[in-house]
Amino acid sequence: MFKIENLHAGVEDKSILKGIDLQINAGEVHAVMGPNGSGKSTLAQIIAGRDGYDITQGTMEFRGRDLLDCGPEERAHLGVFLAFQYPVEIPGVNTTYFLKAAVNEVRKARGLPEMDAVKFLQYIREKAKLLDLPGDFLKRSINTGFSGGEKKRNEIFQMAVLEPDFAVLDETDSGLDIDALKTVSHGVNQLRNAQRAQLVITHYQRLLDYIVPDIVHVLHDGRIVRSGDRDLALELEKRGYSWVAEASATLPA
Repeated sequence: MFKIENLHAGVEDKSILKGIDLQINAGEVHAVMGPNGSGKSTLAQIIAGRDGYDITQGTMEFRGRDLLDCGPEERAHLGVFLAFQYPVEIPGVNTTYFLKAAVNEVRKARGLPEMDAVKFLQYIREKAKLLDLPGDFLKRSINTGFSGGEKKRNEIFQMAVLEPDFAVLDETDSGLDIDALKTVSHGVNQLRNAQRAQLVITHYQRLLDYIVPDIVHVLHDGRIVRSGDRDLALELEKRGYSWVAEASATLPA
């Protein structure tokens, strides 16, 4: 479904990603873990198509399409979704209105008719139940006045409404207490199926207690230095990230 080969990228003269190889099949959940500055959020932003990064080498494909040749909107139409580490506030833009416009833009791009207001309202109310959102949540401006936990729940709510084929969760667990973490994870897990894939980016193993990955990758100094099953995340929890520097040193430059 999703494939990266030898991806090199940076900002201005700073090299951040130094040869990423990653393949995620439909139905799989992969986790990327690593210390601060390892390139995790850069990887997420590049997948989403954010401007400001220089791609100097490598390829990135989604279902055979060259993502590096697609803008952010086109990637969204294809079914790629990014849950931001720091969700932005959009004062004056109603959450329901925003999501209705987003859903209908995707439907239009895929040659489907727009969803009418009544049907859409029923649809998002069902999705809101996944994250135990209060009724007035849908009437509020996007993330305006929200707590950190509410913003993260809103991101996953948007994901549930849009039903992307490939979702990237960039440190969705940061700033969440245990109850909020369980609620958000439940919403993410409801979207897992054999046709979709997810990439979970996190510092901590605790998120992976609730969103259990098929494969865990360790990112260090812009390269994936080790991959394994969920036991690798447990090993990181015990040993920390210092030991991955040794593994990184054995890789070719």
